[in-house]
Amino acid sequence: MDKPLVSIISINYKQASVTCEMLASLRQVTYPNYEVIVVDNASPEAEVQPIADQFPGVQLIRSAENLGFAGGNNLGIAVAKGKYLLFLNNDTEVDPGFLEPLVELFETNPKAGIASPKIIFYGTDNLIQYAGCGGINPWTGRSVTFGLMEKDQGQHNVSSPTPLIHGAAMMVPMEVIRKVGLMPELYFLYYEELDWCEMIKRGGYESHYVAQGTVYHKESASVGQGSVLRTYYMYRNRLLYIRRNSSGVRFWSGMLFFLFVAVPKQGLVYALHLEQKYLSALWRGLKWHLSPHNVHQNHFLS
Repeated sequence: MDKPLVSIISINYKQASVTCEMLASLRQVTYPNYEVIVVDNASPEAEVQPIADQFPGVQLIRSAENLGFAGGNNLGIAVAKGKYLLFLNNDTEVDPGFLEPLVELFETNPKAGIASPKIIFYGTDNLIQYAGCGGINPWTGRSVTFGLMEKDQGQHNVSSPTPLIHGAAMMVPMEVIRKVGLMPELYFLYYEELDWCEMIKRGGYESHYVAQGTVYHKESASVGQGSVLRTYYMYRNRLLYIRRNSSGVRFWSGMLFFLFVAVPKQGLVYALHLEQKYLSALWRGLKWHLSPHNVHQNHFLS
């Protein structure tokens, strides 16, 4: 085929029905040359079988242990054959023509290193989740996402470079991965895609928002917006992101704001609502940083 091969990689963890809905939407994709790889993060056999039964053309990789989001995706990278790799959350469904504009970006712009399409909240009246990002404020550690909760009426239909992508759907050339390294596995869940984006930019590449492609996201279907697991990793990894990607005054500003403003504020909310399990998860996330860890460790393709 004259179109470069795209490897679509997705992670499944005890969500076979959700993953199958995503795979069904991929059957409608109009791009003519792609492979699909699903990495299962140690789900019970019975919960994975529907994927194999209903989608025999999908390359299903069974991990013996839960490797997290980054580790699972890195397992998929190791077997991918594509020139371009599209990392797609299993709790998404796609517009049939979403791949063509992403591939066109990389085929025409050698500086492009990572890109995300427009992302719409699934099941809403076209409410936008992502249409580019203003980046993470170096002083507060907070991010600004363009278009968030706006009804999509074409107001964000211009593609452009953007400071950060969205982990629900992101494309990276294999050549870039070989140069800058794999997705950082230290995070396990949340923030790893933002850190990876920074790694790619430090490698001399650009991050892009591609407005002509659309993905529909069932936000946090696999973990749950209010889960204890999410609370733990969000607070642990927000601090980890600051440690890995800031220095000097920006490091201390982000660290102090997080520890003396963001954490006490959320901790007070949990305490007032008697949500001890969430408060405990928050403190466990912070306590992780008191143990010695090589926070700048990265992995590379062999």
